[in-house]
Amino acid sequence: MGSWAYFDPEYETLSIRINPPQVSVDNSSCKDCTLVKVDSMNKHGILLEVVQILTDLDLTITKAYISSDGGWFMDVFHVTDQHGQKISDNRTIEYIEKALGPKGNTSGILKSSAGKRVGLNSVGDCTAIELIGRDRPGLLSEITAVLANLHINVAAAEVWTHNRRIACILYVNDDTTNRAVDDASRLSAMEEQLKNILRGCGVDDDDNVARTSFCVGSTHVDRRLHQLLFADRDYEGGCLETGMDCSVKPNVTIERCEEKDYLVVTVSCKDRPKLMFDIVCTLTDMQYVVFHATISSDGPYATQEYYIRHMDGCTLEKQLGEKEKVIKCLEAAIRRRISEGLSLELCAKDRVGLLSEVTRVLRENGLSVTRAGVTTVGEQAMNVFYVSDASGKPVDAKTIEELRKEIGHTMRVNVEKAPMDKKALESSGWAKTGFFFGSLLEKFLP
Repeated sequence: MGSWAYFDPEYETLSIRINPPQVSVDNSSCKDCTLVKVDSMNKHGILLEVVQILTDLDLTITKAYISSDGGWFMDVFHVTDQHGQKISDNRTIEYIEKALGPKGNTSGILKSSAGKRVGLNSVGDCTAIELIGRDRPGLLSEITAVLANLHINVAAAEVWTHNRRIACILYVNDDTTNRAVDDASRLSAMEEQLKNILRGCGVDDDDNVARTSFCVGSTHVDRRLHQLLFADRDYEGGCLETGMDCSVKPNVTIERCEEKDYLVVTVSCKDRPKLMFDIVCTLTDMQYVVFHATISSDGPYATQEYYIRHMDGCTLEKQLGEKEKVIKCLEAAIRRRISEGLSLELCAKDRVGLLSEVTRVLRENGLSVTRAGVTTVGEQAMNVFYVSDASGKPVDAKTIEELRKEIGHTMRVNVEKAPMDKKALESSGWAKTGFFFGSLLEKFLP
């Protein structure tokens, strides 16, 4: 009779326990930024985890040097806070040292932890819903109206649109009990109505038209939105959005380094918060390993260079069309978070149906939501919407004034225009002062 060989479950982390990660947060070596240095055993996914932790703290990575060729991972990140200053908050410094250190998240590599996570119990007592489908003007308003009619409250949400597709992650609960919705018949009715809304007037009943699911497990919110749109193949078709400025298209090239058998991915585009996260996230989910990288920002623009190989060892030359696919996927990942047009920041006392009311007003004034972040902190609801005219044109002053008249008496409204041209970017310091959804959502998370 055969027998199974004994496997000690502690063996997998033995090397990490023998050589624990070393982390230092240095505020003295550079006058303009804080240096975060990480040395640890190398393992697939560790770069994404480190970048994820830094960006979830709303830190901007202005420069970085990555080296993980072999068994050791050595990185240096030049970071600033969202005001372009060094990290001065001792609690933030302590959190970085703990999260990236021996007892932190990177020791387990992408294991579940407190942060921007998707899961049934990850945001208080809520149910997490994923939606993916064709975008159209007023769709978010229709979704929130359906939930309000079902007596479902939206406690937090993140919405992205790209290439006429929409991806949403909604955290909802019962509007009476404030508890997660766990009744099977109620969940089924919610799912069916949301699918009908996502299908719209289309006659195609294929699951590719619209998908609704209730999340289990734990995945980072931004990463999950990337995964949803990637699986939906939103990277195909180029600049399809109505009114989307294709001149902001990032420049992505891939060359071969014969000496070391690397693929060299170079990205040049306008700088913005979380740019490095979006690129590393996409490469990781496409099963590429980053061995070396250099990241730099020059004014409003960024250049990022990655030396990569596929996990299975195959080169792009052996996979027909893979090079073009990688380029398209990186371009899409960068563009998903580009914020064009008008930014509306709305703050009000939370109440049932508030989100439905706000999105209805936006729809009735002919505005389309291109990206949104919604959360609740205590009794305050904080909503951020990036909006454009339904035809893709800039929102005029008259529409803004009508919005203020209609909702300004019940909530605080802040209106900002996302700068588009080079002079506006440079004068506004946009690369360092852009609005961060993470700061809102993190306040709501346990």
